[in-house]
Amino acid sequence: MPDSPQAWRAAARADIEAAVRITRENHPGPHDPHNPAFGPNLEAARVHGLALAERVVDAPGYMAAIMGFNVRIGDGHAGAYPRIDEASLPPARWPGFVSVWRGDALYVHSAQPGAPAAGSRLLGCDGKDAQQLIRDNVFSFQGRVKEDGQWWSAARRVFIDKHNPFVALPQRCRFELGGQVTEHALSWRAFDAEGERWLADSSWGEGGPVGVAEPRKNLYWVSMPTFQPDEKERAAYRAMFADVAARRARWLALDAVVIDLRKNQGGNSDWSLWFAQALWGKARVTQASAAYDAGVEVWWRASPDNTAYMLSIVGRLEKEGNPEGADWARTHGEGMRMALAQGKRFYVEKEETPVPATAAAAEDGPPFTRPVYVIVPGNCASACLDAIDVFTRFPNTTLVGAPSSADSTYMEVRSADVDSGLARVIVPNKVYVKRKRGNGEFYRPRIEVRDVVWSNAALLKAVEADLADSRVKAPSS
Repeated sequence: MPDSPQAWRAAARADIEAAVRITRENHPGPHDPHNPAFGPNLEAARVHGLALAERVVDAPGYMAAIMGFNVRIGDGHAGAYPRIDEASLPPARWPGFVSVWRGDALYVHSAQPGAPAAGSRLLGCDGKDAQQLIRDNVFSFQGRVKEDGQWWSAARRVFIDKHNPFVALPQRCRFELGGQVTEHALSWRAFDAEGERWLADSSWGEGGPVGVAEPRKNLYWVSMPTFQPDEKERAAYRAMFADVAARRARWLALDAVVIDLRKNQGGNSDWSLWFAQALWGKARVTQASAAYDAGVEVWWRASPDNTAYMLSIVGRLEKEGNPEGADWARTHGEGMRMALAQGKRFYVEKEETPVPATAAAAEDGPPFTRPVYVIVPGNCASACLDAIDVFTRFPNTTLVGAPSSADSTYMEVRSADVDSGLARVIVPNKVYVKRKRGNGEFYRPRIEVRDVVWSNAALLKAVEADLADSRVKAPSS
């Protein structure tokens, strides 16, 4: 760890320069002819980050400089993230309440005595309106302000103090509840266990472990909180797939299936693909995905480090019991190695031949036509968005909850350490060319849930209301 203001300043400068160098050497963006803005954005981020670095004197300043650098790139799969031990940082602070963004305003989610009451809407602080405060104190250092889902997931951090030296903490704030406006002088204090619990609840509510529950007869609730499963979670996923196959008649007779993506931070999109194949049929999903991906090209950035990484994960995937994934990594790793030997910057993946629709129907048997509701959190991105891409190929799917985050076209992310060990650089291995869902595009739910508390009961109520409405609108037999 740096031991002086000068050392922290030097580390911030060096690590931002290292992040830029690693990005230029390995990231598809600098050589992507379809995204000419990537290079200028990276350079603008470098200039901005180095300007912040000149004002760094400690660990919180270092972290803020790295995060400010990231924001200026404008891509969720580029930049770097700090790796500083929390124990070496000053304790986070809060004013005794946790807030959430719900559609068009920030609300108090949970509060200790003396703080603004739960359900209160923030009007502004210190003469600055709520949205401008959030833009200045949050989105200048994290998230992507143009994405609606990022407001749902990141705006709440405006009242969490991580000692960022480049922002002014709000001191006096105005709130409205039931038509009554109150003003509160904020008392910042150490973030405690209650605050930590409320913060987690405010983001995701009660999202459960991988598996299937039946909250009421004939409605299955499928929890998918991660696509980076550990051994126990991988077993739970496989048990779920087996259950759909073994009791298919039961699944075909349900009132509805709810797929809960709360807590999901992405990972390997195969887990959602395999569930979709179990539910709708493997051939049908393959056909629908092929139609959606028609014309899409995948360009793999064939740098030495990227190539070595792809070949290195073959063994890990085999140990996880994923031979298909291992073959996939081996195929593309070898393709990258060949491109590298030929002096090419990219290896272009060959397109697969679509399965004929008639073959899909014959192979999969009766179609699954029961309503499917997908609960989308505001931070859904990467493999979480890949899941929605697949689920929404079928007309019986309805999105519920919040707008998603948007995705980069740069995917298959690995990380690379800078020499100081204080940060890791985000390095995608490939870029999608002509993908239907472009950079910055996100999903909007048909049913937006603005309840301040995202409890299972509140989400189920929204689903049940839509099911009841569908029954009313259904033509009589």
